[in-house]
Amino acid sequence: MPGTNLTRDEARTRAGLISDVSYTIELDLTTAAAGTPTFASTTVLTFAAEAGASTFADLIATSVREVILNGRTLDPDSVYDGARIQLDGLAESNELRVVADCTYSRTGEGLHRSVDPADKETYLYTQFEVPDARRVFATFEQPDLKAPFTFTISAPARWVVISNSPTPEPTPYKGENGEELATWSFAPTEPISTYITAVVAGPYHVVTDAYEGPNGTYPMSLLCRPSLADSLDVEDLFEVTKQGFELFERAFGTPYPFHKYDQAFVPEYNMGAMENAGCVTIRDEYIYRSRTTHAELESRANTVLHELAHMWFGDLVTMTWWDDLWLNESFAEWASHWAQATATTKYTNAWTTFCNARKNWAYRQDQLPSTHPIAADMVDFHAVEVNFDGITYAKGASALRQLVAFVGEDTFIAALKEYFADHAFGNTELADLLKPLEKASGRDLDDWTERWLRTAGVNTLRADFTVDEAGAFKTFAIEQTAAAAFPVLRPHRLAVGLYRKTDAGLVRTERFEVDIDGPRTELAELVGASQPDLVLLNDDDLTYAKIRLDERSRATLVDSIDQLSDSLARALAWGAAWDMTRDAEMPASQYVGMVLRGIRAETDLTGVRSLLGQASSAINSYSAPANRADLRAQYEQALAELVAGAESGSDHQLAFARAFIAGVFSASGADRLAAWLDGRELPAGLVVDTDLRWTLIVALARLGRIDADGIDDELTRDTTITGQERAAQARAARPSAEAKAEAWRIAVESGDTPNETQFRTILGFQQPGQEELLRPYIDKYLTAAKDVYTRLGSSMGENVLVYLSPRNLPEDSTLQALTDWLDTEAESVDAPTLRYVGEARADLLRALDAQQRDAVG
Repeated sequence: MPGTNLTRDEARTRAGLISDVSYTIELDLTTAAAGTPTFASTTVLTFAAEAGASTFADLIATSVREVILNGRTLDPDSVYDGARIQLDGLAESNELRVVADCTYSRTGEGLHRSVDPADKETYLYTQFEVPDARRVFATFEQPDLKAPFTFTISAPARWVVISNSPTPEPTPYKGENGEELATWSFAPTEPISTYITAVVAGPYHVVTDAYEGPNGTYPMSLLCRPSLADSLDVEDLFEVTKQGFELFERAFGTPYPFHKYDQAFVPEYNMGAMENAGCVTIRDEYIYRSRTTHAELESRANTVLHELAHMWFGDLVTMTWWDDLWLNESFAEWASHWAQATATTKYTNAWTTFCNARKNWAYRQDQLPSTHPIAADMVDFHAVEVNFDGITYAKGASALRQLVAFVGEDTFIAALKEYFADHAFGNTELADLLKPLEKASGRDLDDWTERWLRTAGVNTLRADFTVDEAGAFKTFAIEQTAAAAFPVLRPHRLAVGLYRKTDAGLVRTERFEVDIDGPRTELAELVGASQPDLVLLNDDDLTYAKIRLDERSRATLVDSIDQLSDSLARALAWGAAWDMTRDAEMPASQYVGMVLRGIRAETDLTGVRSLLGQASSAINSYSAPANRADLRAQYEQALAELVAGAESGSDHQLAFARAFIAGVFSASGADRLAAWLDGRELPAGLVVDTDLRWTLIVALARLGRIDADGIDDELTRDTTITGQERAAQARAARPSAEAKAEAWRIAVESGDTPNETQFRTILGFQQPGQEELLRPYIDKYLTAAKDVYTRLGSSMGENVLVYLSPRNLPEDSTLQALTDWLDTEAESVDAPTLRYVGEARADLLRALDAQQRDAVG
């Protein structure tokens, strides 16, 4: 029995048997607010097939009450195995009717139900990617069987109900007990895939607007819970959405493909957002209740543009199978940053942000044992579920950026226009995009595709040169290497920047854009140029590769990175230093010192946040244990000075304050945090609002300076879902065996913990400085790993396997425990579990190597 998995081969076989699919779906959500565990789902599926053929429909339901195929009533006990409905003896034209009771979710998968403690109201939304539409209605759960969907939803009359089609006027009726109910009968959708269908229902707050463009007027709306309505940044959200509409319609040469555009901010969401056709869902942490920074607004805008780009790439034109998941997500990742930098948004440094944050994610993922080619071999659902990773998103987007540099931006955009025109409402594979690219550029992309997309690993680039007596380059070459496990060397279109110290700082005086390939490429263009203070490979970040600095360039950056005037150049330099630290080539202590020297001058707030996070990791994981206490004290003192010296009320002040709160280990520092919480001794301009209060509460709980009663008192000030989640995090952070045991029960053993509460509990559990409390959980983690992924589901199981792994205990004994477990359990656990535990072991090994490097200085 296949269980809930589906293989690519099975999907291909089914797609070869059936066609002309359409869905009519009725969902009864009228009892959702009463806490009923299930809802009634009725699906009528019509489709063409080969006469006499057999196939199956997908459904995960609590019970199946009725299965009727072409007028024949089938025994559910005989044809339904808990995940599939067997369909034999098909006709050329078929109708399948399935009546089932499906379960409301607390895991963020399928139809999620959340109750807001602020108003005690119930809020519903669906999340179907990858294979979870089958938790709500009977489906052919694969992206290439596109179909029109006709939804009919019954719910309380006062609710708001939206789906992929424009919202109709509801038809009111009385319930059995006289309650005011209504039915929303939506028009059929365009042909779309199951995973991008959606229903959002509840007493949501709604704000409407419209985009008026050259191809027509499209109604827009923003939805959130009423308890967040005062914080909904309507003007900013509609502004960036309209900017995206204008750019994408023009650049893609295709009108927006749906009839309206809703963006629903929903609670307890596992992802950042989801590109449901015309009905995007977004985690409502993006509604900022408190003072926030430009970097966070930029991140939200990027998410908005990412999902909007999917309306064309992903929804209008959809991958045939999940092998091209990377292309779906990489394109939206590239397009969102490109749009921020290209459209008239206020986030013009988007590629600096990408370099400072997203590419570091890719580089880390690409050096784990679980790395894979960008175009990965997605043999089944289980393979897909674990590959929403840094390769799929950030490395893929980096490869697309390199492709744009390789063929030219105008050529790339011209090919996209042809691609959308040729494949609207259809399904494609990678070759369908490469064909117009080759046509527009005149380049053969077979070799590029093979080496960039079908091989794993990251290359490393070094400058190798000689200098004459006058200080000019006699020779200049770029050397390219690869890890032994992934030896492929790639072609790179990149820039070499020469930076010199001037009265205006460290500025670029020359730039050479070149093509390199193979282990060594001689660059005659640079011969004769005088040696600068800094040679920066991959200037402007056109390609994807780790860069290494020559001795003079490294010394320049260590001493003078704050003098580097260009934000993208700084991001590349910071990235090189962090790579070297993680690769045990730069001592962690030196990296921390470099960050503390340069952070004050860093203008990119995403860079500030990333660098402070990396410095914290360098201290707590990569520094030699003998150096750690001094480094923590140095870091805490430096951050206190940065807070004091920052401009009053500035983004930098807030970012430094957050880092200081997280970095406090001393008693005097804890006293200062307690004073801030009480409104005393605050730096001028720093406002301790709701979210910063919770940041302080969690830190004081970690330091043993606030107990459970104090945390509960804070909850009386913040009665929202977010307040409950942050309280769970604070409880888990307390330095006591009892607190850890209760947090473990909530996060790992309980079957009814909501997904976001579980995640926040896990974040609180792992705290630096609590090693003695955490060591007993190494064995507990390895025991839980045997079944947690299947027991809690893919999303919550992943939370446990990744964020509760003992990677925060980088010690020889921890490494040995994980090594022994992998040796003994490799054949008995599922592939996702094996991957996540293997990644934790790799992180431990890297940390131990870095500690040894830091010990010798």
